[in-house]
Amino acid sequence: MEAKYFDKLTSREKEILYWLSQGLSNAEIASRTVLSEKTVKNHVSHILKKLGLRDRTQAAVMAWRTGFARQERIMGA
Repeated sequence: MEAKYFDKLTSREKEILYWLSQGLSNAEIASRTVLSEKTVKNHVSHILKKLGLRDRTQAAVMAWRTGFARQERIMGA
């Protein structure tokens, strides 16, 4: 089920989505991924557009409902 929804995303977008689904803010995600907060914001916007969602809350819910957020995707997660 997961692949159906998330194949459109790049590996970086999947990483951002994982951290977003864990409740991290853009600033916290930026710190963990060594990106600027603006770059994280851009990735979040692309994720929402690609998945056809309105906001980050919907993205987090989708990630949890599909099992995406439960998997240890990132080293040290």
